[in-house]
Amino acid sequence: MSGRRTIAREVHLEGIGLHMGEPCRLTFRPGPCGSGVRFVRSDRPGSAPIPALASIAVESERRTQLGAGDAALHTVEHVLAAVAGAQLDDLVISLDGPEPPIMDGSAGPFLRALQSAGVKTNGGVPVTLVVRESFRIDDGDSWYEAHPAPDFQLTVSIDFAHPMVGRQQGSYRVTPDEFSSELADARTFGFADEVEMLRGKGLIRGGSTDNAVVLGPDGIIANTLRWPDEFVRHKALDCVGDLALAGARIRGRIVAHRPSHSGTVRFVRELSQRASRETPVIGIEDIMKVLPHRYPFLLVDRVIEYEPGKRVVGIKNVTINEPFFQGHFPGHPIMPGVLIIEAMAQVGGILLMGTVPEPESKVVYFASMESVKWRKPVKPGDQIRFELDVVQIRGPLCKMKGVAKVDGVVVTEVGEMSAMLRDR
Repeated sequence: MSGRRTIAREVHLEGIGLHMGEPCRLTFRPGPCGSGVRFVRSDRPGSAPIPALASIAVESERRTQLGAGDAALHTVEHVLAAVAGAQLDDLVISLDGPEPPIMDGSAGPFLRALQSAGVKTNGGVPVTLVVRESFRIDDGDSWYEAHPAPDFQLTVSIDFAHPMVGRQQGSYRVTPDEFSSELADARTFGFADEVEMLRGKGLIRGGSTDNAVVLGPDGIIANTLRWPDEFVRHKALDCVGDLALAGARIRGRIVAHRPSHSGTVRFVRELSQRASRETPVIGIEDIMKVLPHRYPFLLVDRVIEYEPGKRVVGIKNVTINEPFFQGHFPGHPIMPGVLIIEAMAQVGGILLMGTVPEPESKVVYFASMESVKWRKPVKPGDQIRFELDVVQIRGPLCKMKGVAKVDGVVVTEVGEMSAMLRDR
């Protein structure tokens, strides 16, 4: 599947959180194209969505935390591992509590819920974080490295004194198939001699042998391993979840020795600074190479999604300095509806130009428009998002449909517009 990915329908899970020990209902919902992965606290009406980004992660013991105070989200790493393992780009994760349910201590239940919801393309093109040069960071006894690679690869090594763990290492290609078969069901683990200490700190209130592999002095308590090296597999799972805080797919080989949640978050911040973030944006310089329009009639500032011959999404920032505001309702500035349509047509022209080998030698003439509707006025300070999809291309003639939105609300729509390419 090409393009950004989300789920086809919403799906729910319920359970108690590992550290807070509070019941929680978690709902996965499809996310709008380009919105990324966001958490919503449904128990806090009106609260802002929390993006899954390292920039808002807070260092916390034994877990990955987003935000601080009463609005914080705790222990999000297993959920994010499932999201990244399924290669989802846009998703809304709603929780009615401060912590996702721990389920069986792995990412497997979350992954299977997402798979049951169905994965679909969401338009647009994924953002990819590409490692172009190797680097390393040290974090106490831990260290991390990043190296160029053609896809997302992960090598993790751990070293624990317990004889059932010891030194373990695993290498994985993080694809939906391999994550599902090799990592998703690896469970969190801990040591019996740490239980009272952690509970004294207010942690693992919801922990039990039903949702964790607990190691006592004589071996595993009331449980059996799913793999002999389940411990390093779970650490790799945690890394996948924490690396998802980059807010992009990763192309590179990541090596993590004795990783921790806080250490991996620090590494993600460094990775975000050093790696190249690739996203299909067409800036104003390239737009001016394709469109013949110039001030005051160039009405497109940026193209943020582009699939030649299929779909285009462009942006127009409306300011009080627009020349048409001098004469169009002075004192009550409203963007003329015909100019909204002109801006939409220019975005559509970029889409049509992408179907020819030498767009600089062509010009787009619009021939007709049908079912044009203006829903809301556009004012200074608004950013208009134009979304156009091809209905049909036949020779030099193209038929498209489009909408213009401000803050997600449709302000103008065109049922069909036809345009034709001609030599300049």
